Amino acid sequence: MNSAALPELTPSETPPAAPLQHDTDPWGWCVIIPLVFACLAAIRLATPSIPFFDEIHYLPAARDMLAAFGGAVVPYDNPEHPLLGKALIAAGISMAGDNPLGWRIMSLIAGTIALAASMRALWHAAEDRFATIGFGVLLITGFHLFVQARIAMLDIFMVAFLALAAWQFAAAIRQPETGRRRLILTGLAIGCALGSKWNAVPMAVLPGLAFFAARLSAGRRRLLLSRRGAPVPGISLLEAFAWLGILPLVTYAVTFAPGYWLGDDMHPSPLVEHGLFGLHTQIIELQQQVLSPHTYQSTWEQWAANTRGIWYLYEQVDGAQRGVLLIGNPVTMLLGLAAIVWCGAVGILRSDWARLGVVAGYCVALGFWAFAPKPVQFYYHYVTPSLFLLAALALALSDLREAGWSKLSYAALASSIAVFAVFFPILTAAPLDGERSFEFWMWLDGWR
Repeated sequence: MNSAALPELTPSETPPAAPLQHDTDPWGWCVIIPLVFACLAAIRLATPSIPFFDEIHYLPAARDMLAAFGGAVVPYDNPEHPLLGKALIAAGISMAGDNPLGWRIMSLIAGTIALAASMRALWHAAEDRFATIGFGVLLITGFHLFVQARIAMLDIFMVAFLALAAWQFAAAIRQPETGRRRLILTGLAIGCALGSKWNAVPMAVLPGLAFFAARLSAGRRRLLLSRRGAPVPGISLLEAFAWLGILPLVTYAVTFAPGYWLGDDMHPSPLVEHGLFGLHTQIIELQQQVLSPHTYQSTWEQWAANTRGIWYLYEQVDGAQRGVLLIGNPVTMLLGLAAIVWCGAVGILRSDWARLGVVAGYCVALGFWAFAPKPVQFYYHYVTPSLFLLAALALALSDLREAGWSKLSYAALASSIAVFAVFFPILTAAPLDGERSFEFWMWLDGWR
């Protein structure tokens, strides 16, 4: 075609550039998928009808809290852990009664919140619809969140608050006009995570460090007071320190308030006797004490390889042989390791902070246990790293789909669902055929 025949356009007549296409916020899926999770996790929630695994430690402490609020004089039980998680278990007992449903109902609620908040965090970080929905599917079928949402332990409350903090922090970056409110919520959630379990410590410092690094890289001359630049324009570094540094500590301190009602004349509350700082000296000593070797103790390398699980339950109870096994989904735990490498490489090449963020979160959450002064460690400590692992897998599957390999992406999600269905009986204490039934699921010797 002769270009001379084309009409010449003036600047005012030049067609506007096509608008950038953005994924639609999958907020509906962020409601539906957690509801599906809640329905599945509620199956046999009251089975077993007896306390199992670490419930034997936390239920007495929760009962004593309730008794203390009623005016009874009770001891300060389970002093090696903060109080918020046990207070939430106590709230469940207060609502539903001192029975299996009451013991575990708050864990189910916390697990559902953790899943929804995790999906929202990934959406705000990456604005990737497929990855967000896929992440929800991977979390339901990844075993860790599912099993922990069905037992009265502290980890699920810590994870729920960490997920809420991640959601609010990512949203503050994505929507800076709401930044102040969301940073305040981030700080409150971090404080509550710390008040649930100390394992939250390495994750608690990440938002503040990320804010500082981003503002430092902007090269502002008024580093502390400038409100310009990433990650949240309109918020100075000094103000961010208040919301992400001071507020979490204040919130954490407030979670110990119930401890002043615990204790008796023979065994006074360590809060009354030693104060908050003195109590923490005792907690540190208890956390670092050398325990006897345990059948199910493991190391961080075994967690990453998914080669060592924990039987929370395997016995005759409620009229049948039943079991509850904590391992990771054999498909997604291995694919997730490859996804971590992929996201790290892509994140560096593209300066993709969402992918770099999930890799950093995984490395910090897992790396902490390589140096933690806790002599005996267990696979449930991998719950937090597994969330970042599955987030990386969701992003990698989205990249695979964008590259034209959609069938492989959907096949990975379908495989995760299929394996979850195979293991469902020993994730939910279903009645088994007999004492040797467990052998069907023992794909590795380390799972025995």
